[in-house]
Amino acid sequence: MENQKSKMSVIQLTLITAINMMGSGIIMLPTKLAEVGTMSILSWVVTVFGAMTLAYTFSKCGMFTKRNGGMGGYSEYSFGKAGNFMANYTYGMSLLIANGAIAISAVGYATVLLGVQLSPFAVALWTVGTLWLATVLNFGGARVTGKLSSITVWGVIIPVFIIGIFGWHWFSGSLYVNSWNPHHMPFFEAISHSISITLWAFLGLESASANMDAIDEPEKNVPIACIGGTVIAAIIYIVSTNVMAGIVPNNDLLNSNAPFGLAFSMMFTPTIGKIVMGLMILSCFGSLLGWQFTIAQVFKGASNDGFFPKVFSKLTSKDVPLFGMVIITIIQSCLTLMTISPTLAKQFNTLVNLAVVTNIIPYLLSMASISVMQRVANVNDHKAHITNIIAFLASIYSLYALYTAGLEAMMYGSIVTFAGWTLYGLISPKYDVGTNIAILKK
Repeated sequence: MENQKSKMSVIQLTLITAINMMGSGIIMLPTKLAEVGTMSILSWVVTVFGAMTLAYTFSKCGMFTKRNGGMGGYSEYSFGKAGNFMANYTYGMSLLIANGAIAISAVGYATVLLGVQLSPFAVALWTVGTLWLATVLNFGGARVTGKLSSITVWGVIIPVFIIGIFGWHWFSGSLYVNSWNPHHMPFFEAISHSISITLWAFLGLESASANMDAIDEPEKNVPIACIGGTVIAAIIYIVSTNVMAGIVPNNDLLNSNAPFGLAFSMMFTPTIGKIVMGLMILSCFGSLLGWQFTIAQVFKGASNDGFFPKVFSKLTSKDVPLFGMVIITIIQSCLTLMTISPTLAKQFNTLVNLAVVTNIIPYLLSMASISVMQRVANVNDHKAHITNIIAFLASIYSLYALYTAGLEAMMYGSIVTFAGWTLYGLISPKYDVGTNIAILKK
């Protein structure tokens, strides 16, 4: 009876799922969406559909799998150890890149708050410094990181809720309509242009099934929580960004490094705008702190499985993979310096597109594995057929998202991904080589 009381309700799990997705993904969204105009609401429709199909399939993966290891474990069902490695490798690379984008968001808001102008090289250096600060603060262990991240996330959530609920008072219908397609993009190009940034806002939905042991009737309630959490996050994203587009002129949003601060300055006073900027910076840094720790754990897990070098699994007395964290941050620093762009927003966009491309690879591997997972779990044919259709639609959306990321992101993402096959070749002798040689000799 006591165990039953300790279980989460489906409403609690739904809210946790939504909050986990929000994080810091939204704070630069309005600037990127302004490149298209308010027509970007159509991109939201496409991405919400894709995100829901992904979330539903991942909820099923979490229930049917007999393996640990998240997307790597899912991928192993269809693609063996090579699939497990590639899922872990590309997911790890995606997080490396994504954290650079989060750090740049914090730097962007800080420049506006402090009223300073930075050169592209200076932006890169401050971003590198922010990444290293987050890494060093993680040396103290998981407890401090967890507490700080759970508090700072409200620095984003509260302003977003305020603008979504009360921002209608300052909303101008004519401004919104005039911002529909201010740059005169062709219809399909306009929709495609915003797909990567809208999908970026939902990254993390793959972790929605992580709490399935903490809820009653997981087969029924986990899919409800996954879909419900995605819908809640989608409503918050769509309402807040579109209300802002009816408050702040499109050109001002397009050239802003702190769009939410700008909106609150226009709604209330510059002082309120600066307070919101400060909250966003704290939230962004808290999110970065948590994700830097998460990356180290992902690399540590892959190291324990024999996929990554053993240095990533070496722990300090506080159970911190310190050497792995340092190596990871060195790589992030190099990526940040390699992607220096004319403007902060341009560098942010470059990193976001690259993060989305590399993150979609484990999505595709997982979606392709659900059929085998269901066979192993002896799932009813009718139920399995429905899930397979939804997984196929999620794969189609993922391929479309790859296309919309652009040639540059696809090129660099492909190089990163193809390098993974070379790295797997170096460690593959550990896995089933004797079996493979015996088969080839027959």
